[in-house]
Amino acid sequence: MTTYSELNHAPFRDRFVIDEPGVAYLDGNSLGRLPKATVAKMEQVVSDEWGRALIGSWNQAWLPISRRIGDKIGSLIGAAPGGTLVCDSTSINLYKVAWALLQHRGRRRTIVTDAVNFPTDLYILDGLRRQLGPDLRLESLDLDQGNHAEVGSILASAINNETALVCLSHVNYKTGYAFSMEQVTEMAHAHGAPILWDLSHGVGAVPIDLGTAKVDAAVGCTYKYLNGGPGAPAFLTVRADWIERLQNPIQGWFGAARPFDFGSVYVPHLGIERFAVGTPPILSLAAVEPGVDLTCEAGMHALRQRGWQLMQYFFTLFDQRLEKLGFKLVTPRNPEAAGSHVSFTHPAAWQITQDLVQHHRVIPDFRGPDIIRFGITPLYTLGREIEQAVAALESSLTHGTYRAYPTQRRGVT
Repeated sequence: MTTYSELNHAPFRDRFVIDEPGVAYLDGNSLGRLPKATVAKMEQVVSDEWGRALIGSWNQAWLPISRRIGDKIGSLIGAAPGGTLVCDSTSINLYKVAWALLQHRGRRRTIVTDAVNFPTDLYILDGLRRQLGPDLRLESLDLDQGNHAEVGSILASAINNETALVCLSHVNYKTGYAFSMEQVTEMAHAHGAPILWDLSHGVGAVPIDLGTAKVDAAVGCTYKYLNGGPGAPAFLTVRADWIERLQNPIQGWFGAARPFDFGSVYVPHLGIERFAVGTPPILSLAAVEPGVDLTCEAGMHALRQRGWQLMQYFFTLFDQRLEKLGFKLVTPRNPEAAGSHVSFTHPAAWQITQDLVQHHRVIPDFRGPDIIRFGITPLYTLGREIEQAVAALESSLTHGTYRAYPTQRRGVT
């Protein structure tokens, strides 16, 4: 049994910039902390590589960076070497890969997704539906709650020989529900449909094995559990046997086979680099690598083990102290069906969130209409931060301090 002392021992916590004593930061599922190594890395890239070596740094250091970091992320998610690229944003990568897979749909006419998938995924898929023709249909399923058996049953009835693409988020951004990746991928493949996973809310905290599941393609962000910085470049990965068959809908010069020949006719790169578009943002890319390195050093098994211990502690405190106050836990208690954030609902969730941040120095985040999320980032989250959050929730409700905050939402939530 894990002790409270063990929950307060995070071996990698001192590798992050933590300058706000007394603040319980439980929003790493939205924006990860700043690794100390990133500060040193940025100084090196700005002062030495840009400041001194100038354009020579392209050949000395910069050209391989998207593939190099991609391979490191690939090792965390079970992707084959050479199949992962860091580039663009999650939204752009989702568009590129979904468009490419849909070019192979033949007479298939349905895109299957989750009705409470992350909004950008739904927007991109709906845009593709309209862009690629009136005969393409988007079927959004009600899959946000329930266990694997129930979700599997709904998916099994929806995926068929008309399915052109299945596109889901591995971990639901609101509830923290995690799909059975292997089961759902097998279900899609049984009907000849490719599958595209969004890994944004799990990568770096939840074990993922794309290779074993035979996943066709995936995308994800780097600024949550991978601690790559605000708005950091995202990644995409494609199974080896798909890469040369897929076209990039945005034929930019860095996706060309020989970009520095400056040819007027586009010839795509043979590898995953074909999904690159424009000149890579070197400063942003450089900031991603230290956080990825920390995650690789820690190892996904150890991170998940520690993260789940922290989540179990949160569940225990919820049962003892929060449920009676009107909070409802919506995150699954089964480690096979949960990501790495804990979500509660409450009618006054927005006001309570503001009270926690402003009055109790606890930082979660809010997702409408009534969810408060607490990110469990095993690299640096401590048991005492969870204890502080629970005490703050108790105080906010029992003393009614949340009522001092407006019900109107504004800004980043």
